[in-house]
Amino acid sequence: MHILHTIREARDLITHARTEGKSIGLVPTMGYFHEGHLSLMRQARRDNDLVVVSLFVNPIQFGPGEDFREYPRDLDRDARMAEEVGVDLVFNPSVEEMYPEGYNTYAAVEKLAEGLCGAFRPGHFRGVTTVVLKLFNIVQPDRAYFGRKDYQQLKVIERMAKDLNVPVEVIGMPTVREPDGLAMSSRNMYLDPEERRAALVLSKSLKYAQDLLNEGVSSAKELKKRVETFIRQEPLARIDYVEIVNPDTLERLETIEDKALIALAVKIGVTRLIDNAILTR
Repeated sequence: MHILHTIREARDLITHARTEGKSIGLVPTMGYFHEGHLSLMRQARRDNDLVVVSLFVNPIQFGPGEDFREYPRDLDRDARMAEEVGVDLVFNPSVEEMYPEGYNTYAAVEKLAEGLCGAFRPGHFRGVTTVVLKLFNIVQPDRAYFGRKDYQQLKVIERMAKDLNVPVEVIGMPTVREPDGLAMSSRNMYLDPEERRAALVLSKSLKYAQDLLNEGVSSAKELKKRVETFIRQEPLARIDYVEIVNPDTLERLETIEDKALIALAVKIGVTRLIDNAILTR
């Protein structure tokens, strides 16, 4: 497995693979891998001849007061894990390599990026779409893999690729959970034992929402209200949002007629966690 730090080195290796007719899969990450990341890499390994994993903590998607400097980093650990699942190239550029002096170009998707996390993290999705577009241009993959835990991010990237005619297949993969239901996240490491227990309220609230729908609660407003009440029973939980939206447009629904996305962001202590589920009648 190669670990490369410059765009030129990565492009040279990838160009050579492409001249040999190899298909290329990309898994964009910020590192500190867990089973969710590894599931994306395994799928990329099954689908492609060359698997590229980008490992870059992207500063422009973090807002003031967020955890850019504290975000966990361990290249040696991540490299071992990536190699074990068959990754061919880890692309680990510096901030200066990705955003050289004078950098002043950004990509933004409107509407899809405005609600949910976009309403609470101004500029976040501009940073996400910019770095992903840059990675698409550097790697030029046939396929790129993203987890559905970051559902809004997945939809924003799908839209960006479609609107800008980027010739890549964006593949969304299922959320990977701990045995007790907590969605895997690199930020879970911030949780102390009591907070880790409290964090289960996220996945439990999603199940509660489906139970309510099964019982006939189809009003999105009523369902949202009940889920918020459920979450507030956990003393360590502070709600950023609970929203019930159209899974494709992310627009708020009034009534759940067929299926809906319930998405939520909840702070457990100082750690902000997100989760979501598709509700079906």
